[in-house]
Amino acid sequence: MPIDSIWSYAPDLDHVQEQDLTGYTVVARDGTIGQVDRRADHHGLRHLVVDTGVWVFGRSLVVPVGVVASVEPGERRLTVACTRAEVKAAPRFRTDSETQDPAYLTAVGDYYHRLPSRESPTG
Repeated sequence: MPIDSIWSYAPDLDHVQEQDLTGYTVVARDGTIGQVDRRADHHGLRHLVVDTGVWVFGRSLVVPVGVVASVEPGERRLTVACTRAEVKAAPRFRTDSETQDPAYLTAVGDYYHRLPSRESPTG
């Protein structure tokens, strides 16, 4: 997968690009991660900011839209094609200004790009 595709929705999710995903539950292969706080598209690096609640001590995470495997609007849920541990190990998100920092976002993209296959989860 080319590195720039980590910042784009999969072709079958193209219809989601302009959809407001705020409040959607984010689910990994092995459980719930949190809820979408907002989406952003700074420097062409489209991503979601996910509020993890108490799971990661109230920390928010940045997730590139390229790891979104499915979106279920009726259930207000989206699934990412990675595990909770993989998401938790991503470069740490500390301040809102990082969502506009090309160096930080590049580090996040590099991390997710190196993960094993991002095929849709089963079940």
